[in-house]
Amino acid sequence: MEEILYRSSRAICSAITGTEVQRKCIPHVLDDLIGLETRPACLTEIAFNLCSVIHENRESLEDWKGLLLASLEIGFRHLSHQDQPARFWFFSIEIHPGIADVVFGSRKSEAIADLLHARILCRSPCSPGDILAERLVCLHNLVPSSPRLRRLVIRSVELIGYGKFEEVGVERFVGLLNHLHVAVEDMDDHSKWLELLLETLKTPERAQHLSYWYWELLVELVTSEQLPSINGAAYYLEITAFLAGAQEWNKLECWMGTVWALWPPEADGITEEDLGHSIHLLFRKRPGAFEKLKQWMEQWSQTNDEKIPDSFQRICERAQEVAQRDTP
Repeated sequence: MEEILYRSSRAICSAITGTEVQRKCIPHVLDDLIGLETRPACLTEIAFNLCSVIHENRESLEDWKGLLLASLEIGFRHLSHQDQPARFWFFSIEIHPGIADVVFGSRKSEAIADLLHARILCRSPCSPGDILAERLVCLHNLVPSSPRLRRLVIRSVELIGYGKFEEVGVERFVGLLNHLHVAVEDMDDHSKWLELLLETLKTPERAQHLSYWYWELLVELVTSEQLPSINGAAYYLEITAFLAGAQEWNKLECWMGTVWALWPPEADGITEEDLGHSIHLLFRKRPGAFEKLKQWMEQWSQTNDEKIPDSFQRICERAQEVAQRDTP
């Protein structure tokens, strides 16, 4: 079966550079490949090769964009978002930016999903962010998202990382995140998502626009997962002050849970003054926050087999006492 498919692929490539009569047969052969009931792994390799040849010879092909989309469908439509074919041939294959322009320009949800899966499988010197970050931040405004496309966009964001999205505009990136509504079960690498969310939140302007969903997700990650330390991550004092000043009590509650799990005061020198005032305000406005924080810390303690920091008990209990006295 594979040998027949390889012969068909070579015949298509010959037809692309052949006569006009030969080129007219290409769409019919591609349709036959799309309709195959059995999907050998070699179809993915064949699709990579066809996309490259079609793009290189696009000036001589009447409907090269349609042929390109068909080739992607042949290679990737049948794969689940987690499929990693056991081959090594795709490690050095590059996807030309012009191919991405055509696919995203088609505004076809499944065609874009095909390309994202292809780009995830590539192991080329070019970072996936080089051709995708700019397109992904606009995608939710252009294309209705299918479940498959959503999963592959989430995986692409994880692989690209925060840096490339910062280059194309954090506000646009936050808009994409709010649209995706990412959950823990959507993630392949929880540590990468924790780093990404912390980077996204590092200024008040970003914190203001990121939906409450992600604040809950952040505290869920740090309290229910055994995550390695985050290299270079810093406690953002201005975020605490901003949330308290803006009276974003729901977000502040989640942020306090995150702070205690990642940066307990005795671990890195955060002082009681940094947190005491904001926690006091939080407990005044949300009487249930004290018990919620205790619950999160107990969960964190069980997950990581760590003792709850003494500073948590001291600062939170003191703030709770003051808040109770201040409450009419």
